[in-house]
Amino acid sequence: MQYLLAHDLGTTGNKANLFDETGRLVAGQFEAYPVAYPQPQWAEQDPHAWWRAICASTRALRAQYPDAFANIAAVSFSGQMMGVVAVDRQRRALRPALIWADQRAEAEAQFLMAQCGMENVYARTGHRISPAYTAAKMLWLKNQQPEIYAQAEKFLCAKDYVVLQLTDSAHTDFSDASGSNLFDLSTRAWCDDFIGAIGLDAAKLPRLVSSITVVGEVTRRAAQETGLRAGTPVVMGGGDGACAAVGAGVVEPGECYCNIGSSAWISFSSATVVRDPQMRTFTFHHLHPARYTPMGTMQAAGGARDWFLNITGDVNEHEIAQVPAGAHDLIFLPYLIGERSPWWNPHARGAFVGLTMAHTRAAMARAVMEGVTFNLRLILDALESQGAQIPSVRFIGGGARSPLWQQMLADIFNKPIALLELNAEATSWGAAVAGGIGVGVYRDWSVANAQARVTRVIEPHSENVARYAERVARFTETYRALNQ
Repeated sequence: MQYLLAHDLGTTGNKANLFDETGRLVAGQFEAYPVAYPQPQWAEQDPHAWWRAICASTRALRAQYPDAFANIAAVSFSGQMMGVVAVDRQRRALRPALIWADQRAEAEAQFLMAQCGMENVYARTGHRISPAYTAAKMLWLKNQQPEIYAQAEKFLCAKDYVVLQLTDSAHTDFSDASGSNLFDLSTRAWCDDFIGAIGLDAAKLPRLVSSITVVGEVTRRAAQETGLRAGTPVVMGGGDGACAAVGAGVVEPGECYCNIGSSAWISFSSATVVRDPQMRTFTFHHLHPARYTPMGTMQAAGGARDWFLNITGDVNEHEIAQVPAGAHDLIFLPYLIGERSPWWNPHARGAFVGLTMAHTRAAMARAVMEGVTFNLRLILDALESQGAQIPSVRFIGGGARSPLWQQMLADIFNKPIALLELNAEATSWGAAVAGGIGVGVYRDWSVANAQARVTRVIEPHSENVARYAERVARFTETYRALNQ
């Protein structure tokens, strides 16, 4: 029996999952790490904390399954996207990473727009220009911390940094590269003209490879730190969005899923790049070398719910479920750290609108969950307006464990919601599939469905569908009124 070790470097911690060659999840281990918010619109993490989490979670699994660790066929990765880690020639991180939620580089995004043009960048990269993306963050480092920029040998995403620590080689895959504003989706190459126009050094970008590429082997040094066998093949893997798609069984064109974690997104598989004339949605590269993942992502989803419960105290789901759909006319805008789809407004802010003395904590908690789901409905509408045929939606991530959120999605989307055998582990399974294909354990992408079996389908409640349709319209009007 061969085994695959997949690491999912998320926002709140690393999930290490061990799969056998049949796709069965053998065991998992989670190691947490914090996010720092030193200023408004800033969000940073210590890359050393990622590496410590990788080492600790790997060693914990090895202690439980020493025989399996003697037969690891590959290690592969999923990681949070659109971050920037500056590393020197000794593989050392020169400063905390600017992660996906960081929105500080507004001036740099405006410079990219002035030099290259919003429509041109969107047409080539599949993404509009935003401070959320890697290019603007690299420019911010060049402008604001030039000594860091000068010392940097490479700028990497989260999983790329860990792969570097394991193998001593710097690479990135097409999916993570497609979150940079610097990657041409059609040619699968860096946009040298954009890079030159904004004054970045192309040599500081990592080498591009497909997600199923074996990029090296575990070095002796890394083996001592992690407990892995030296010489174990390391497969690149991909960004968390692309890995989640494969983990949800979304490989063939038209298949769709929704992920609710700290952030949230809706995506489907496509054989072509999908460009929205209004640029509300965007397109990442898939793990599959001939697929794309058109999608829309929001900044704070499960994170908004966690924020509310952290400051008010826990409210159990039974209490929240007793509040009727619509939360007694209370609307919550979940824009606590700005917003991407559909608004693309880093200055958007959260708000409760319609509060009265009669509202309880449970009603407010329901309004938070509904507000997140209303925004996801706007993303779904934008994807369908581009011709996507989406008869049902697969639901994964931490939010998918909530029966209330399951039904809320069905009612607000007015579509069947499919629950999967693998839920929070779907992203790791996607990374494991890439690893297995990369080393020949799996023949092709059909294996993605091995652990993406649908266990239950949640149908919409007809009495809530019309009520929520009206609420979505009011939610949209509320955002526009407050954004003036």
